[in-house]
Amino acid sequence: MSPVDLIALSADELATLVRTWGWPRYRARQILRWLYRARLTDIAAMTDLSHADRTRLAAEACIGALAPSTVLTSEDGTRKFIFSLEDAKRIESVLIPDTSSRSTDRLTLCLSTQVGCTLDCTFCLTGQMGLQRNLLAHEIVGQVLAAQRLLPEDRPITNLVLMGMGEPLANATAVEEAILRLTNQSWGVGFSPRRITLSTAGLSSRLKQVARMGVNLAVSLNATTNEQRDRLMPAVNKAYPLERLLAACRAFPVKPRRRLTFEYVLLAGENDTEQDAARLVKLMRGIRCKVNLIPFNEFPGNPHQRPSDERVLRFQGILTRHGLDAFIRKSKGQDILGACGQLGTLPEASVLVRPSGPPSLHSIPIHSHS
Repeated sequence: MSPVDLIALSADELATLVRTWGWPRYRARQILRWLYRARLTDIAAMTDLSHADRTRLAAEACIGALAPSTVLTSEDGTRKFIFSLEDAKRIESVLIPDTSSRSTDRLTLCLSTQVGCTLDCTFCLTGQMGLQRNLLAHEIVGQVLAAQRLLPEDRPITNLVLMGMGEPLANATAVEEAILRLTNQSWGVGFSPRRITLSTAGLSSRLKQVARMGVNLAVSLNATTNEQRDRLMPAVNKAYPLERLLAACRAFPVKPRRRLTFEYVLLAGENDTEQDAARLVKLMRGIRCKVNLIPFNEFPGNPHQRPSDERVLRFQGILTRHGLDAFIRKSKGQDILGACGQLGTLPEASVLVRPSGPPSLHSIPIHSHS
């Protein structure tokens, strides 16, 4: 019989296992703390368990752990981790330092929730992969544990964003369990839900699940008409057209002092006109929100192009003149295909591409909770 992988068990499942062995109930909590607080991978190091208990546990269980098979480091300090899973499929996570003078301690990890993606957004490399499978809860949490093991003890990850490979709400059960493990303050990793942001392409019927998780919500909008969205995001807009999505956003229970975030990828000649900006202002009326503008991050083989800085600033100006908080998101890790929309599988020779030049626009990070 194969050993039980402790990290793959939920808290309830671990409690059941401990009970079948006749151990006291608190033993499960001790083990959980070693797994998520201490990030242990060695049962022998669980020093508050007796030697006999550790021996039995090691005989019948193990601790699985993700470890990156490749780490790519960008010129701007961003690191992309490529993980090989047990079935040899690959996922990517991105560790993004904040080099601005305002928040030099901020360190954000962008997590994947699927291998590939169930959606087909035309500006996203992950969408070109198709969906290979959903990640399990421990594979989502494992990205956090693996990244933190590579960092010095005095350099903790401060923010988590579920914005990597995949659509989180197409894997909502595993994502909700992962967030439980990440936010539990007794035995879990201990993140505040305020420091976790979940990004969805617009699965409006599942926004209530995000409210239950208690994390921040970001909605990837990227269009101001259904015709546009049908071209850019055909799968999701067919199921959840703009009017249905925005109605769900208006009904979303935004907590005091928080706002919804709308993400808008700017594509040259596609959705970046002054008319688009004016329509976006109208769509946002009545919603407590901010808008993050993301100039398209180009990648090999994709026909879309990044708009000029002048066009991006003009678009932002229209939003701000009408009272919308609109920020231009600075792209990090473009030279390692680690920026928004660039995660996914390309031939190895194509990974280390150089962007045409770093964006010169000033930006405010997407993950501000102000």
